[in-house]
Amino acid sequence: MTPRSARSAHKQLAHLVADRLRVEILEGRLKPGEWLRQERIALAQGVSQMPVREALRQLVAEGLVEHIPYRGTRVVEFTVADIEDLYACRLFIEGMAARHAAAVITDEELREIAGLHERMLPCDTPESLPEYRELNRRFHTAIFQASRRSFLIRSLAQLWAAFPTMLWSNVPLVAYRTAPGRDASDAAEHEAIVTALSARDPEAAETAARAHISAAGRALLTALGAAPHPLPEAPSFQSLSLATGGRHRSRSFPHAEEES
Repeated sequence: MTPRSARSAHKQLAHLVADRLRVEILEGRLKPGEWLRQERIALAQGVSQMPVREALRQLVAEGLVEHIPYRGTRVVEFTVADIEDLYACRLFIEGMAARHAAAVITDEELREIAGLHERMLPCDTPESLPEYRELNRRFHTAIFQASRRSFLIRSLAQLWAAFPTMLWSNVPLVAYRTAPGRDASDAAEHEAIVTALSARDPEAAETAARAHISAAGRALLTALGAAPHPLPEAPSFQSLSLATGGRHRSRSFPHAEEES
């Protein structure tokens, strides 16, 4: 084996170990706060410690685990403040994505989103909870992908890579069932989003998406035992447009060598 092929094989092995650990974290088999010892992981995976070390670095970069100096690496734990911040980010970014999606969404994309909504309706929790949460993830992903806004898509794809699956595993009350009282509310809120998208109404789509995310955040905080206060009120995309005179920012920035 040449040095180049050896490096490639090592990199692939590190990715494989990272993929396995990621699944265990997202499925709750590795619990929040659990320490990830390189020796134990290497023995369980049948590999040396070097690819394990690289895999853990990758998961640290993704935000799934954290490195504590002089102690090791552990699965991250979410605090109440973390949950508030996560939902505040979703409130604004997904609201923007829904607004943009409503303006450019195709009939095919609408059928996909409406179909996912319809498939969620008969899911009986907790028996169908894994299926419901996967459909829910696909529902929200289809909406922000329909926005055709590359930065929003990248940001939300990274957020949804671990959230909310991992976040739910941090809260025992909702780890294996939905938050109390959210089944009917989720369905109605999803319906409102689908209706706004079908009407090609950007303002209504943003409003419906923000209302849904805000309600879901409050329910999760309540399940955590926190006293949910209103999430930070993010400005709507419309208010930002008004503040900037409604100017579009689709132009490219000049390269460094073009600057005077």
